[in-house]
Amino acid sequence: MPRARRSATLHRGRAPSAVVREFTGWMKRDSLPFWSISGWDEKHGGFHERFDFKARPDVAAPRRTRVQWRQIYVLAHASMLGWTDSLRLAFKGLECLLNRAWSPDGNPGFVEVLNPDGSVLSARRDSYDHAFALLALGWLSRASGDAQVRTLLDIVLAFVRENLTDPKGFLLESLPPALPRRQNPHMHMFEAMLALAETVGHPEALKEAARYRRMLEQTFIDRKSRLLLEFFGDDWKAVEENGASIVEPGHMAEWAWLLRKHDQMISQPPTPMATHFLGAALRAAEPVHGFLIDEIDTLSQPRKLTRRLWPQTELIKAWLAQVETGADRADEAAEHLIEQMLKTYLAGPFAGGWIDQFDAQGEVATALVPASSLYHVFVAAAEADRIMG
Repeated sequence: MPRARRSATLHRGRAPSAVVREFTGWMKRDSLPFWSISGWDEKHGGFHERFDFKARPDVAAPRRTRVQWRQIYVLAHASMLGWTDSLRLAFKGLECLLNRAWSPDGNPGFVEVLNPDGSVLSARRDSYDHAFALLALGWLSRASGDAQVRTLLDIVLAFVRENLTDPKGFLLESLPPALPRRQNPHMHMFEAMLALAETVGHPEALKEAARYRRMLEQTFIDRKSRLLLEFFGDDWKAVEENGASIVEPGHMAEWAWLLRKHDQMISQPPTPMATHFLGAALRAAEPVHGFLIDEIDTLSQPRKLTRRLWPQTELIKAWLAQVETGADRADEAAEHLIEQMLKTYLAGPFAGGWIDQFDAQGEVATALVPASSLYHVFVAAAEADRIMG
């Protein structure tokens, strides 16, 4: 990622952050080597879906296409940064996906889930998966300069437009269509469009990004609470349960980061919406560490007091985006969260792995280490290094 965009604080001569250097050091020294060596299935090919606390892969776990794309993305982007030399492995992952997941039944698109041996478990075509395909292909194209990857990117983008987009421009959940419809695939498609503009200068990417941003502004925000809605019916009315709708604080933090990124790319002043989302997310933080809980609702009631790892990385990214606007003490907030994450989630259970969820009492709530979280942790580390490293 280009390092030209630096925070206002750093321009005033702020010293590089020791906590950020510890975080990026962990990523380079422990995490990327583990996931690029142990994370690869030498027997069947493809990336393992998850590990246990003794760093043993769950060889029987089905493999979601989205996780394969996330690993390819991380390896490509990390190779661009010089943090790893893993482009060859990224291409091996891509080859497995093309051989196994693209059109195995004669219909276009990538299937949703594979068995460990590469056979198809679910042939559903999921829009969320294809957003990550575009993110990965954009970075792999930039990192490698491979013309075939760039061509594949356009094929996937055309598939999304022609098969996974409804007449009003919203993404379908999948083929075949499914309910509920969600804002989340649209958020990741927004992210993918920003990546395509950044990595390959795709001529239509920023126009597409603006379209997804309008969906956020016009459809995905609850008009009364001003919170981000997650689940909808086919008419795009929010799904309610007991008079309220589910809200995920981590997604509000993620949108805050993405909106700031989009503002910079189109040379637009920082939008107040990003600050609003960050503030709304922080109201769902537990008091001990400042970590976000997993779910609240539009009445600001807690729904799930558990704490996944990924919302904390998104909160870190949101604070880092605030650092770039010159927001007062945003750098201290980002450093505090990174330090707390290093002491808790990233302190075990093995070098390069993580504890993926704590319960409301702060006890470990899962004995599995999902590969899917690498994407979240890596992006937080890359952004922290770019802005404060």
